[in-house]
Amino acid sequence: VQLQASGGGLVQAGGSLRLSCAASRRTFRNNGMGWFRQAPGEEREFVAGVSWSGGDTYYVDFVKGRFTISRDNAKDTVYLQMNSLKPEDTAVYYCAAALGSWWSSQKSRHRYWGQGTLVTVSS
Repeated sequence: VQLQASGGGLVQAGGSLRLSCAASRRTFRNNGMGWFRQAPGEEREFVAGVSWSGGDTYYVDFVKGRFTISRDNAKDTVYLQMNSLKPEDTAVYYCAAALGSWWSSQKSRHRYWGQGTLVTVSS
């Protein structure tokens, strides 16, 4: 395992969770990183991305203002702070390392994937 995602769980609507994605066996400090999610029966979709330095971030509209992606390169870890969670945020969340230094919304532009962490938001 080269990316280990953690932090998922069960939370009530309106609550918060912080996901972590830690690198092991190799570093991803020079890679853009992204968070994706996959709800049951749905395609895996892009949620947020961060550049290698952390200086550039991007969010899809349905999480903008509620989620924050960040990274600590000293710890080789990427985070996704999720606030004001909604039942429709329920999904398995995956972190992924982009092929280059910038984030990408394309699954095909990510070579390394974490194993996923389940987030369940109850109404």
